[in-house]
Amino acid sequence: MATHTTRMLILGSGPAGLSAAIYGARAGMKPIVVQGIQPGGQLTTTTDVENYPGFREVIQGPWLMQEMQAQAEHVGTTMVWDTIVGIDLSRRPFRLTGDSGDIYEGETLVIATGAQAKWLGIPSEDAMKGKGVSACATCDGFFYRGKKVAVIGGGNTAVEEALYLTNHSQDVTLIHRRDTLRAERILQERLHAHPNITVLWNKEVREFVDGGGNAGLVALDLVDTCTGEQRRLDVEGGFVAIGHSPATELFRGHLELDADGYMKVEPGTAKTSVPGVFACGDVADKVYRQAITAAGTGCMAALDAERFLAHAQFESDVAAMNEPPREKENAEATW
Repeated sequence: MATHTTRMLILGSGPAGLSAAIYGARAGMKPIVVQGIQPGGQLTTTTDVENYPGFREVIQGPWLMQEMQAQAEHVGTTMVWDTIVGIDLSRRPFRLTGDSGDIYEGETLVIATGAQAKWLGIPSEDAMKGKGVSACATCDGFFYRGKKVAVIGGGNTAVEEALYLTNHSQDVTLIHRRDTLRAERILQERLHAHPNITVLWNKEVREFVDGGGNAGLVALDLVDTCTGEQRRLDVEGGFVAIGHSPATELFRGHLELDADGYMKVEPGTAKTSVPGVFACGDVADKVYRQAITAAGTGCMAALDAERFLAHAQFESDVAAMNEPPREKENAEATW
């Protein structure tokens, strides 16, 4: 068991956490990044990345995260393979306990634990991820230009993704297991008014059908939730849009969360409800959820942390200056 101390402790090693580490290290805060259960974040499960600035050719998600980590380490970040299981945010330095038994103490804490897409949980799903099955139309829709695609879900996310995909496809099908949508009324109106979107009601996906070889996804096997009738829908892209789960369970009762479990931050900043604790990336972002926005908020968190420490040091210096002078100790020896 060991104790690790730092001016900036970062939880999570995706684009948000590593961007915070790069900025924190360059500011001399010698950050420690606790990588968590998925080092590199969601991009390590993504193949082609075409929308990250600076690369005119398609790059691979795992490669991008390796480069980010190498850059963070190059400027002075320490990477630790551990998972946090206990936290004490009642006083500074904040004290966290790892699954390894190690203790991590940080004068500031940056939370970049991310969010995970919810999946259907059917057997063929894992095998088809990256082969026609995705949980992010904004990320991957471009690869399905001119192809027939389907979106699974009935909330705001599903409707927004279906509408977005019409920028690339002339044939978009929304599949919902009920006969009414949960999405906001204005989104529903846009959906139903769009000529390139078809809605299939009361349908569940039972299987993502693999065409074999390099074909990838070729169809969805559906079942009617009312009649049990089965049918096959030919598609080349299937987008699961049933929501995300932010990794915030560890912080319940310690930090303020919104109704969906996302970390609440002060608008325009990365500041949470506890001074000195900052949140960035998908753990606090339910709207955009992109690698580039995560990296941007990671930068914000590091800058906010740096300013927090500078202000704390200033207040400490002022308090020291205002202390009454100590009385001179009697220099005479007492025998």
